Amino acid sequence: MDGYKTLYGILETALKQAGEESGMLLGQELSIALSDSLATSKASYFGTLDDGCFVLGVDSSESYTGQFYLVFSLRDAIVMSSILLGIPPARIQEKKRLSIIENDDIDAFSEIANMINGAFNTVFQGSLPNKIRLKLLSPKKYIPEIDQLSEEEPLPDGEYLMFRSKLELPGQEMNHLDVMIPVALGNIYDPPQEMPEPEVDTGLAGGAGADGQDAESAGGDSGASKAPGDAERLGEDVAGGIDSIVILEDNTEERQQIATLVEFTRFQIVEGTLNADIKELFAGRNVRLVIIGSRDADDRELAVCIKVNALCQDSPPPIIMSAECWTRTAVLKALKYGARDIIIKPCSGDDVIAKIRRYCHLPAN
Repeated sequence: MDGYKTLYGILETALKQAGEESGMLLGQELSIALSDSLATSKASYFGTLDDGCFVLGVDSSESYTGQFYLVFSLRDAIVMSSILLGIPPARIQEKKRLSIIENDDIDAFSEIANMINGAFNTVFQGSLPNKIRLKLLSPKKYIPEIDQLSEEEPLPDGEYLMFRSKLELPGQEMNHLDVMIPVALGNIYDPPQEMPEPEVDTGLAGGAGADGQDAESAGGDSGASKAPGDAERLGEDVAGGIDSIVILEDNTEERQQIATLVEFTRFQIVEGTLNADIKELFAGRNVRLVIIGSRDADDRELAVCIKVNALCQDSPPPIIMSAECWTRTAVLKALKYGARDIIIKPCSGDDVIAKIRRYCHLPAN
């Protein structure tokens, strides 16, 4: 497909990052590699579709208004959601073969979709010259010869730019992910050459976006050097809710120790394990800070970081991760996936309190 080189580069980076972050959640190495692009139409695309699919709408707002769509094979969605749910391999293969999808699968796949949308937000915001916000819409299932196509379902009629990516997951036969972008929206993201082209930074979102904000989840040293004033802006951006600090730690004694240190803030203290329901803990609260504790900073703990950032894509709270063992790789991963700061256990209470004051923008005594 001619043109759209800038958009292709942005999607290539976003899909790669989406695979890495989703793989962290799944506990397996997931690769999403952009491989092809072409112009098509809804009628042409669905006219040749033999298997069921999941369609995820993404609402694009601010300076880039419209909607685009992520189309997954139904069988791929079943595999990924089943892995996240911890279903035995033999049962996964049976569900895949029979295209069995249950409510738990849909919920699990929605969580994976949140990871992907979070990566898209990070890369798009860091690559486009003006403000953009991407919001994930509810997934739709479409099975040929069972579900009927209409003007709006499972996506609107019209001409599309299709960007196809290959999915790879160890031990699984995977298909592909198609990003379907209406031509009109594609021209907003990447204007034709005859029009004045905005300067576009096609690098990862580690740099500053057009509004001057750092996209911290892309890694580098930005996490540890976050200015205290950002926590104040975070509190102003979140509408309503009780000011709270969330503490996630499997060790009950260590979790209570952190809770004691946090009491001086007079914020509501919300405690949970690393497997806690993040959505439930955050419901009705203005979360000012998240503290994640563990013995080792491994993929499980990093996946919690990703969940928090995906849940609060518009204004994620600062995250402090604490662990007994830190390697250089673990530190870089923690910063990449959303942590603002790290703590090495055992730690000084004064140091912890200083960090809490900093990220919650509280005055020193």
